Amino acid sequence: MRRTTGFALAILALVTSTRSHAQSATGAQQLARPSLLATRQAVYTWDGDLLRASYSYRDVLADPGLIKKLSTGLPVVIAMRAYLYREGDDVPVALAPRVCRVVFDLWDEVYRVHVSEPEHDRDQAVVLDGVLRLCTEARDLAVVRRALVVPGRTYFLGVVVEVNPVSPEIVDQMRRWMSRPAGSTSLGPSDALFGSFVQLFARQLATSDAMLTFRTQGLVP
Repeated sequence: MRRTTGFALAILALVTSTRSHAQSATGAQQLARPSLLATRQAVYTWDGDLLRASYSYRDVLADPGLIKKLSTGLPVVIAMRAYLYREGDDVPVALAPRVCRVVFDLWDEVYRVHVSEPEHDRDQAVVLDGVLRLCTEARDLAVVRRALVVPGRTYFLGVVVEVNPVSPEIVDQMRRWMSRPAGSTSLGPSDALFGSFVQLFARQLATSDAMLTFRTQGLVP
């Protein structure tokens, strides 16, 4: 009986490992081809010559353990990057990042939130619903200037969200990126964050507390 049980456990471990590797291969393929990611709706608007986008990524905190972690008093960082791609290309042309840092004030029993976006930083004291609204929703996010897109071509956002990214360098790079003038989102090979969307699966998927990736529907400027 013990041998049978041990054999069964070994088979289960092998199957689990095989599934994990298969899922990893699928995930890596999707990250290498952002157009293959699951699609979710975004609202696009033009603010003069600046494209803005609004969308939700609340499900990055779907794990109840993460919600509980928000109330421990330890800092929680939710980092979001939205890469603009031209349909059919795997090289991003622009980047719009967003970083939210949450600390629960055990004395006042409120969440103290610091949000960094391309156009401004802000601090607020909120309840849990306010954390979800401020930290897991992009509202009128500055994406790209019209001069950087080709009229008549389709574009979409490849989005990656991490909870407590293991690499502080990535977060620091995002904050430096957001210090640029509003609308200065063009991305090239010389930029430190160029290509990191593709590299995330291999280097960071297993090390963040949570990770979410998706693409938005296409937009023709």
